[in-house]
Amino acid sequence: MSANGPGEDRTDAKTEQSAVSSSASAPEEVDAKPNAHSFRYSLSFPCIGQCIIINNKNFDRGTGMNQRNGTDVDAGNAMNVFGKLGYRVKVYNDQSVAQIMRVLTAVSKEDHSCYASFVCVLLSHGDDGVFFGTDGSVPLKCLTSLYRGDCCKSLVGKPKLFFIQACRGTELDPGVEADGGEDDGPTRIPVEADFLYAFSTAPGYYSWRNTSTGSWFMQSLCDMIGKYGKELELQHIMIRVNHKVAVAFESFSNSPGFDAKKQIPCIVSMLTKEMYFSP
Repeated sequence: MSANGPGEDRTDAKTEQSAVSSSASAPEEVDAKPNAHSFRYSLSFPCIGQCIIINNKNFDRGTGMNQRNGTDVDAGNAMNVFGKLGYRVKVYNDQSVAQIMRVLTAVSKEDHSCYASFVCVLLSHGDDGVFFGTDGSVPLKCLTSLYRGDCCKSLVGKPKLFFIQACRGTELDPGVEADGGEDDGPTRIPVEADFLYAFSTAPGYYSWRNTSTGSWFMQSLCDMIGKYGKELELQHIMIRVNHKVAVAFESFSNSPGFDAKKQIPCIVSMLTKEMYFSP
């Protein structure tokens, strides 16, 4: 049974389907410059950043997509945890594809010079490489690419963090038993650098959401950031998120073939430094 509580576990898919040492007397040298590059993103800005939450619960009847009960819990938890870290949080509910594009395009064109980072939380149905608005799907790449280094200059060299609660396919995981910034001058960097994509599930798989307590991934993410956000580096936090989702949850469903299933998030990082939420 799931660790969620009394509600039923649902998936966020459109529809559910069944060396040599040197002499002791010689001085040792290292091939590094003193005070070279900082390996930690700077938080020396007036504000840590903006957090945009897209929360889609209700969908147009013609899409055939089910209502995402429990997503408001996810949105509320995300708003609370990122707000406590100092982010300026904005929530947009039930957004069509055009509205999502409009919101994220507008934010990408703002001046982020006074911000240290950017966070985007996407909550909806999904499939392989796509995210659903209330009226249809949009490639995730269309949303995230708005913040590339060549598109959003004021976020160049700053971490851009995307947390995505959505299915990425229709595979089910049955589980298995186990035993127990301070550089020397201008630097050219890739336009895709400094992104982190935290997907709720592995490529090709369903993503689970409890109708009463919210998705497994967002519950775990908010819990771990709440506990360790002012202490640990982000990717260490995400390992704890992965562990909690993998170990603490198992689906409880009345739908044939959907009971007793597992899930593992997938973290894709192009970050070039360590990301801490506090100095």
